[in-house]
Amino acid sequence: MSRVDKIIKRVFDFSLAFVGLLITWPIILIAWVVASIDTKSNGFFLQKRVGENGKLFTIIKIKTMQNNKGSTITTANDSRITKSGKFFRKYKIDELPQLINVLKGDMSFVGPRPDVPGYADKLKGEDRIILSVKPGITGPATLKYKNEEEILARVNDPIKYNNEVIWPDKVKINKEYIKNWTLKKDIEYIIKTIKG
Repeated sequence: MSRVDKIIKRVFDFSLAFVGLLITWPIILIAWVVASIDTKSNGFFLQKRVGENGKLFTIIKIKTMQNNKGSTITTANDSRITKSGKFFRKYKIDELPQLINVLKGDMSFVGPRPDVPGYADKLKGEDRIILSVKPGITGPATLKYKNEEEILARVNDPIKYNNEVIWPDKVKINKEYIKNWTLKKDIEYIIKTIKG
């Protein structure tokens, strides 16, 4: 992506995030209250993720689990997921606070999903192109693996399957996305995400 491409992408992201927050803040507020009651803690889930150029930032989501200790890999049958969390995940409501991350410039609407340390920051060679852009709320890899938790629930070793199958495929998909970026494609990915 050229410098001009990144400026166009940033202007688009900021404008859409601003409008999105104006529309969805009541939903975010209600979800936060429900999640706070359900988890008996702050209804916002805050976690360090790897961002552009490998810089860590704090992602903001609605909390959907009782506690987040243990494996960073979540499956559909994870006992830590709350009742409200299942609803928020199904309708992607837990993702809405990431509009704040987009507005701040930590994230983009479309791009590689931001991972916890140990994945993107460990990439080598040409694969590190993934760190040249802001991570996204959605993207081609996210859409392909929108049922990732269900996939992982069906395998014997979710961590091994993620590391050996899903993660390398995501890297390949995200590299192609970055090399062939256009604003039109970003808009198409956003529409596909909304449609489900």
